[in-house]
Amino acid sequence: MALNTKPNLAAPDDFYEELIDLHRDLSNDQSRDLNAKLILLLANHIGDVDVLSEAMQAAKKGINA
Repeated sequence: MALNTKPNLAAPDDFYEELIDLHRDLSNDQSRDLNAKLILLLANHIGDVDVLSEAMQAAKKGINA
């Protein structure tokens, strides 16, 4: 399975709104914890280490270290 980077959400605006609402009223630390839990849950759901590695590299592109 290859990483799909093309638009793939039926309702992307609804997803974005729910994601933003999920973080509402959380502290920065709570928000970071929530993101970490969400990433781990989705990574487990995907279950393909090659796809996850590709996604991590794609996400890191353009990020200044």
